[in-house]
Amino acid sequence: MLRTLAIRDFVIVDTLELEFSSGFSVLTGETGAGKSILIDALALALGGRGDASMVRESASKTDISAEFTLNEGISNWLKEHEFYDADQPLILRRTIDNAGRSKAWINGTTATAGQLREIGDMLVDIHGQHAHQSLLKTDAQRDLLDMQGGLQEQVSEVGIRYKAWRNLSKQREEFETNAKSVLQERERLEWQVGELDKLKIKPGEWESISQEHSRLAHAASLLEGAQEAASLISESDHPVLSQLTAVQQKLLKLLDYDAALKPVTDALESACINLQETTYALNDYLGSTELDPARLREVENRVEAIHTTARRFHVAPEKLHEEFATLSLQLQQLSNATDMEALKAQEEKALQSYLQVAQKLGKARQKVALELGQAVTAAMQDLSMGGGSFSVALNAVEPAAYGLEQVEFLVAGHAGVQARPLAKVASGGELARISLAISVITSCATTTPTLIFDEVDSGIGGGVAEVVGRLLKRLGQDRQVLCVTHLPQVASQANQHFQVSKASQNGKTISQIEALDNKQRVEEIARMLGGIEITATTRKHARELLAS
Repeated sequence: MLRTLAIRDFVIVDTLELEFSSGFSVLTGETGAGKSILIDALALALGGRGDASMVRESASKTDISAEFTLNEGISNWLKEHEFYDADQPLILRRTIDNAGRSKAWINGTTATAGQLREIGDMLVDIHGQHAHQSLLKTDAQRDLLDMQGGLQEQVSEVGIRYKAWRNLSKQREEFETNAKSVLQERERLEWQVGELDKLKIKPGEWESISQEHSRLAHAASLLEGAQEAASLISESDHPVLSQLTAVQQKLLKLLDYDAALKPVTDALESACINLQETTYALNDYLGSTELDPARLREVENRVEAIHTTARRFHVAPEKLHEEFATLSLQLQQLSNATDMEALKAQEEKALQSYLQVAQKLGKARQKVALELGQAVTAAMQDLSMGGGSFSVALNAVEPAAYGLEQVEFLVAGHAGVQARPLAKVASGGELARISLAISVITSCATTTPTLIFDEVDSGIGGGVAEVVGRLLKRLGQDRQVLCVTHLPQVASQANQHFQVSKASQNGKTISQIEALDNKQRVEEIARMLGGIEITATTRKHARELLAS
């Protein structure tokens, strides 16, 4: 869960550090005081978009740090990405300077905004004050249903198989449209692969045969040179080895007179040994090397064949083997694409594979749709929509990357009223209440430890607001819940209460946030109930709300 949030020079916040507890917490304050700024700052630390406009006026940069407790899933992610530190909790940090440049850190190690977003999705789920607007879109409704049922992996598999099927369909369509040009390309590749196949060049052959050709072409010079060297060292009238040995023996006799000659005699001894080894090596070379005109002609023919083919294909001789592999693969792919019957069979097989997983996904969606409809309908009864109902329609569509059905949320606001698409619900209050019910219910399905609701209770009030507060408090029993609200009935249910206010400092507006004690909570709830003029009656009502 979120433990602390430190903000510096963000919009109208100078310096701020807050500590959060588990359970249900609220932020309240006058309109325009900056209640949602806290959520925006946290969203930035979690990898959200940021720009220079977020830097407080006259400041050089905004700096935001958020500290979270760890769980097994988060720890595993940190270890996998090499951010884990057993001696500290998780700390995310983000800065943006007044030129719009952004930097990010995870546990003090430089990270990308993408990595912040990835781990942020595991830490916090933010429901914005306009969340109900996104719920009017069918794609958002489908995504929410799939998330509620944990069907994301199935959806991904459906998308992969859909893409494979459509690729084969496009290949067949392109072949039918461009059959002549495709066949010409296939004939060209067949000729090229055939020519290279005749050559049968092997990896590394060009290097080895080039060396052999050089050796055979200069065999006479090599033999002559080796023989001359052997003769000079050990076989001439005055061989070098004999002369060197004689010098060594002479100096050895002089060692008795001056031991300083010892290094010289040792060096001469080593030289004699090396020359003797050289003689052995030359004799071995002369014994194994011979003139072989027939092999030379054979190698020259092979070198010429490789050279000619390389020029024809406009590649270096040593690259001919790679060229053969590349062209063979292209021919294989084109052969598959130009075999109409085989292509149709592959396309049909891919379609059946797609339909198999798509139909399985559809059945899973039906089960989740029924459960979600029942849960939201039950919640509506507590939200002053007695007799109303909520259901999820799965409308059949043509095969698509997301499956075989489109999801549509249907609502009947009262008993006896025909269910209509959520997008056509006339009352803004009804829409807000239904959206809140959906948000709370679907949040129960996620494993995200921290849930944030940013004024999602707008458009409701009275007894309904009290029910909303109870819903959020109940949700806070299982995880950390943070809510920005303007409703005293909701704020009174919180375990922890923060007040947001504005103040003028050096001619500039500064937003401030403080945690309230019990006495201060009475004053804040009274302000929310009665406005600017706080009376004994509003304070009494505030105490009653808090007591309840």
